[in-house]
Amino acid sequence: MRVSRKEFEMEVRRLLITGKVQGVYYRASMVQEAKKHGATGWVRNLSDGRVEAVVHGHPEVVARMISWARVGPDAAIVEEVLVEEADGSFTDFIQISTL
Repeated sequence: MRVSRKEFEMEVRRLLITGKVQGVYYRASMVQEAKKHGATGWVRNLSDGRVEAVVHGHPEVVARMISWARVGPDAAIVEEVLVEEADGSFTDFIQISTL
């Protein structure tokens, strides 16, 4: 049985989310969403009011998480999501301390 190369492809993206994204359960909701879709990585608040996340997974999972990040939980008002390539390999998706 041949296994396609695509089955092993993984991506890592760093997201910087701007808007009303702190104090609205954005991080906790992102952890739930990531676990639902099988993404790994982390999410945290930044001291300037933004949220930062690193998402690792299959390209379609990462794309799904980026789409979710552009909306966030009901109470969030997302103004912008900057996405850039990143490095790393993770085994879970967790919330980490504010930077």
